[in-house]
Amino acid sequence: MELLQHLAFGFEVALSPGNLLYCFVGVLLGTVVGVLPGLGPVATIAMLLPLTFSMEPATGVIMLAGIYYGAQYGGSTTAILLNLPGESSSVVTALDGNRMARQGRGGAALTIAALGSFFAGCVSTALIALFAPALSDFALEFGPADYFALVLFGLIASVVLAQGPVIKAVAMIVVGMLVGVVGTDISTNVPRYTFGFGELTDGIGFVAVSMGLYGIADIFVNLRHSTAAPVDAATVGPLRLTREEWRASAAPVLRGTALGSFLGILPGGGAMLASFCAYTLEKKLAADPTRFGQGAIEGVAAPEAANNAGAQTSFVPLLTLGLPSNALMAMVIGALLVQGITPGPQLLAEQPAIFWGVIASMWIGNAMLVVLNLPMVGLWVRVLTVPYRLLFPCVVLVCALGAYSVNNDVFSIYMVVLFGALGYLFYLFRCEPAPLLMGLILGPLCEEYLRRSLEMSGGDLMDIPRHPIALGFLIAAGLLLLSMVVPAWGQVRSQAFAEEGAN
Repeated sequence: MELLQHLAFGFEVALSPGNLLYCFVGVLLGTVVGVLPGLGPVATIAMLLPLTFSMEPATGVIMLAGIYYGAQYGGSTTAILLNLPGESSSVVTALDGNRMARQGRGGAALTIAALGSFFAGCVSTALIALFAPALSDFALEFGPADYFALVLFGLIASVVLAQGPVIKAVAMIVVGMLVGVVGTDISTNVPRYTFGFGELTDGIGFVAVSMGLYGIADIFVNLRHSTAAPVDAATVGPLRLTREEWRASAAPVLRGTALGSFLGILPGGGAMLASFCAYTLEKKLAADPTRFGQGAIEGVAAPEAANNAGAQTSFVPLLTLGLPSNALMAMVIGALLVQGITPGPQLLAEQPAIFWGVIASMWIGNAMLVVLNLPMVGLWVRVLTVPYRLLFPCVVLVCALGAYSVNNDVFSIYMVVLFGALGYLFYLFRCEPAPLLMGLILGPLCEEYLRRSLEMSGGDLMDIPRHPIALGFLIAAGLLLLSMVVPAWGQVRSQAFAEEGAN
């Protein structure tokens, strides 16, 4: 009964005119950036972060969430019809989805992608509503030592599940932590690593870093490659599924939903990893694995359900523990921190409108996306004809205006340009920037909780593993480190990110 009351309050928040409008804006933008290969939800959210500072916190998070899970829907459209995944999590969908389109079953592939995503989104949102409050209550028992171990676990998981060589992921985490400690030490009030720049005494702005790494750097990357839209789109065909296709899709959607819901919670996990694992699982369970890659509808149903479930359960550690599970969740945390709101177990008690409003908006947003994606397939395909030379100047302008609006100083724009150049160098050296953002958010938290723990224990570092919760997280972090040296895990990890790297 209490849960129903909370959900009723959440729908009251989500159905207010302003929140409903921004939920629609979010899923619409998410669909567009999912369709366009030159953009992505992370880059888009990086550009729109300053816009959320003038909104109510719940409204801002509802819009950002809509962009994220909306992109999972949009990415499947061009993956199926054009063999051109608009979003990395849709790479696997293209393998069988485009082949179905070439066989005249593109409409069926789009239908199962949309309905599978809708089902997975609704189920994963229900799981958040059921289990997130209990996890939040459990997290209220955490002390500084427990939080330090949790943050350390998040940093290590980000390394293990990051794309590319482990040593590069470690390096990016360290760089992010170093960037995070620039500014005035909150304990001693002494400036650190400012190199005489007075503008750095307040630290390096999260907005400038994210805009540079994802907004400006992506422009350099996209201009380097050809951005001409393909014109050989497959015929959509009828949208209805045959009885045999319904029967073949049901179990993969259920398995993809379950797998995606679990992987989305893991730090460093999310939609891309969930979609790959769901596809691999279906291929191993299939009576005839050779069908995959030749137009098997299971190869569309499972990954599409998994990537949407993974996108939405990514909010569980954010809302309950204040722990970002991927780069996009780190941006959402950054948006809340700028407004003076600290995500974590106190969020449910102190900001119930954010907690329950976001959950309720996910059901509403998923319903909007079904209406947006199936009847308007032709429109999304035509969006690809927009030349990138018209898009990237708008991105630059939005980044510059957004960075300037945070503190009303030109120095922020310089920082965006600097991290944009660094982001392009990271691309050239195949270093994923997501661990840097994780280090930027989690590094200062790790330092703060370690200090508090040492102050309470009189400087005894060995007091941390004496706390049962902290010991559990330390053991889990140790197992993750151990998994990195297991050859079988290394092979699975390499395969999981091989497709995205090729894309």
